[in-house]
Amino acid sequence: MSDILKQLEAVLQQRKSEDPSSSYAASLYAKGLDSILKKIGEESAETIIAAKSGDKEQIIYETADLWFHTLVMLAQQDLSSDAVLKELERRFGLSGLDEKASRNK
Repeated sequence: MSDILKQLEAVLQQRKSEDPSSSYAASLYAKGLDSILKKIGEESAETIIAAKSGDKEQIIYETADLWFHTLVMLAQQDLSSDAVLKELERRFGLSGLDEKASRNK
């Protein structure tokens, strides 16, 4: 797997303390969680629309936007992609139905 997540996370952490006029990510952090979440919602919808269209390049582009904004949110919450990847690892090999049922207990 590529190291791009680690590299991007390092940049996003750096941007948290930078001047909002200096970078897009810094401007998102300055606007706060609601703005970050709004972008995730917008990018989710755009990803869905791209998937419905079947345009593979557009699906990749919109998914990259969605992942980027999700990484911004994780950094804003002082979480890393490692935590998400560990959760996916924990779930790997489990029935999705069983895993979901275990969360409702």
